[in-house]
Parts: sequence; structure tokens; C-alpha cells
Amino acid sequence: MSSTPPFTSAPQPDEAKPNHPSGIPTPTTPTTGMELLSANASTRRRSLPGAILRACWQLFTMNSNMLVGSLIVGLFFLLAIFGPLLARYDPNALTTDILLPPSADHWLGTTQAGQDVFAQLMYGTRSSILWGLLAGVLVTFIYTIVGLAAGYFGGLIDELLSLLINIFLVLPGFPLALILAAYIPYKGPLTVVLVIAFTSWPGHARIIRAQTLSMRNRDFTEAARSSGEATWRIIFFEVLPNMIAIVASGFVGTMISVILAIAGLEFLGLGDIRSISWGSMFFWAQNSSALIQGAWWWFVPPGLCIALLSAGLTFINIGLDEIADPRLRSEIIRLPRRKKRSAEEATPVLVPPLES
Repeated sequence: MSSTPPFTSAPQPDEAKPNHPSGIPTPTTPTTGMELLSANASTRRRSLPGAILRACWQLFTMNSNMLVGSLIVGLFFLLAIFGPLLARYDPNALTTDILLPPSADHWLGTTQAGQDVFAQLMYGTRSSILWGLLAGVLVTFIYTIVGLAAGYFGGLIDELLSLLINIFLVLPGFPLALILAAYIPYKGPLTVVLVIAFTSWPGHARIIRAQTLSMRNRDFTEAARSSGEATWRIIFFEVLPNMIAIVASGFVGTMISVILAIAGLEFLGLGDIRSISWGSMFFWAQNSSALIQGAWWWFVPPGLCIALLSAGLTFINIGLDEIADPRLRSEIIRLPRRKKRSAEEATPVLVPPLES
């Protein structure tokens, strides 16, 4: 009799040989809930910078105005950082090359004192953007705090702050800045920044106050208040994040007016005329009668820089408004394309009649 071999089944997963000499299986993937959570958290941490970069890129590319303005402003920031490295001359060095037109040696010509205009423009770009940015941040901080406090607390605080806002709204900003800059003993860019910050905040503070009034009784603020959240936490973590677009738009608009006001005050000689900036270049060009002498290369470059930077910031401001308000977005209507006729449809086939 032939005996059949005993049936041997394939080893089950529980019967698999351990991959560790001691018999304890070595885990290769997370098996517990805590390990899965930690693995997911590490994955999110690794992907967070990429997600932020993708979100910023999508924000800048979803709107053509935002993209154009960001390119222009980014170019000026690069010039402010690396521009002085391109200057081949000291902007304050006096030479005998007086009122030379643009050439290979002096790319934007020279002044009446023989100073290189291109070097002054590069150093002036850094100074003007630095102080303009500082003044814009200071003004934004003032009107954001005043508007949030007046709108959230209400009552006597709202009445006093609203009275202060209305007083500054009635006063003309630039003439008041002229008077303050003329009578302050210290002449310098910091004085100009403080004067501009003191006179440029009330308009946007009124807007922030109105938005805060509409949000302080919303459901999310009532829920945060009933859960025992601190007042400052409700203001800065519940109310303010819903107004980021308004604050950003106000900051960009404020920076435009601040740069123009600083250049205007320095052009009138109310700033530090010994420093290198776009406004001081205007002052010395006007003081030396550059327009009468035909030295257009002295005052045209700073004027173009102010115009281009203001245009770039305006494009960003328009883009922010369009992103925040869907009614302002320009929708692109794509008409359906006509289908191309195939070769069989284009050339009809003639079938000869059948002969009877």
C-alpha cells in the first residue's frame, strides 16, 4: 500500500519566524495609537514649510495685480539690500566731475558737487524704504490698537477714543506734519517718522473700529467670552484674525502715503539734508537749479523710483481688496471653443446611385 505524504500547510503569519534573535518581533511600522499620532505629527511638521510656501505662492499668483505689485516691490527690496554693493563710488565723495551726463564711468551722471547719482540712488533706496517701512509699521500698530479698543470695549472708552479720532480727522495731516517738523529741534529721519506716525493713523482707526463693532457680538466672540477667555485673548485671537485683510490693506496704503510724505518733508528741507535719500536728492537738485541747467539725470531717477514703488504698492493694495472682497474679483469668462470638423465631416462622400 502506498502511503500518501502528510498534508503540510503554509505557515500562518502568527507562525512566522521572528526576525529578532530573542524572539521579540521588531516593529517596522507604528502599531499603537500614540505611535500613529506621533508619526502623523512629524509628517505634518515636515510638510508645514512646504504648505506655507505653496499657500504664499498661490496667494501671489491667483491675482494678477498682486503678482505685478509683488514683483515691483520685491525688486526695490532687493535694491535696498544689495544695491549699495553695486555702487562703485562713495555717495558723499566730492570730485571735479561736475554735472556729467550718464556715461560708462557714471551710469546716472553726477551732481553739481561731482557726486555719483547712481550711488546716491542706491543708498537712498535703502534709507527711504527702511524708514518708510518703519513708519508704516508704527502707524499700523497705532490705528489697530486704537480701533480695536474703541470698538470692543464701547462705552466711555469708545466715546473718548472716537473723539480723539474725529479731532485728528478734522486736522489736515500734511500741514500739521509740516508745522511739527519745522518746530522740532532735532532734524533727522526719526523725527520725520514720528511726525508722520502722529498724523497718519485716524482714518484707518475709524475703519478698524467699525469692523470691531460688528464682530464683538458675533457667535464666536460670545462663545469665547462665555468659556472664560481673557479679554486680550478674545481681541487678538478671535476678532483681529478676521480683519487681517483690512489691516494688511491699510498697511500697504499707509506705506504709500508715508513714503510720499517723507520725500515731501525732506524735499522742503525739514528732514536731515545731510543724509542720502530720495527726498534729499530732490532738495539738492532743486537747490542747485538742476532743472534750469538741464541736469535731468539728477531728479528724474528718484522720481521714477517713488512712482514705481507707489505703483507696486497700489497694485498689491488692489489685489488684497480683490482677494478679501469676492465682489471685486474680475471673473474670466471662457467661451466654449468650436469643435474642429473631422475630415469625414468636412469632405462629404458622394455615393453613386445604384443602377437598376
